[in-house]
Amino acid sequence: MLTYRRLPPTERESNLARTSKQLLSRYARTDQPLALRVADDEHAESIELPAAAVTLLMDILGAMASGQGVTLIPENAELTTAQAADALNVSRPYLIKLLENGQIPYRKVGKHRRIRLEDVMNYKRAIDLEREAVLDQLVADAQEQHMGYD
Repeated sequence: MLTYRRLPPTERESNLARTSKQLLSRYARTDQPLALRVADDEHAESIELPAAAVTLLMDILGAMASGQGVTLIPENAELTTAQAADALNVSRPYLIKLLENGQIPYRKVGKHRRIRLEDVMNYKRAIDLEREAVLDQLVADAQEQHMGYD
């Protein structure tokens, strides 16, 4: 399984990512491959990137520019409980409670739990939508009671 994790970038890497994203965004087009010329001290050649790879690269550069670490995991991957907890930004014991309560499906491989990335992301989306709805309701209540919102 291809998994890549890069910890938060240094300040120099963040600045380089920001500049690279700005330059790349001038040429990136939806559903269009992008030809790049790459060079080092000894070689230079052109490569063509699929449009989806360009979009992913732009997302990675954006995350790095804002100082975030990046983890790439294939879509059909199964995660360990530690990986799933990291993806949700929760503790491993909290994640295990979610699994045991049936809030996220999982399977056992021997005595180890495996969680599909798709199920983790579905849970995250549902929680994010629920949070947004609660915040929207709080704002509406505050406006209704004239608590500083006009």
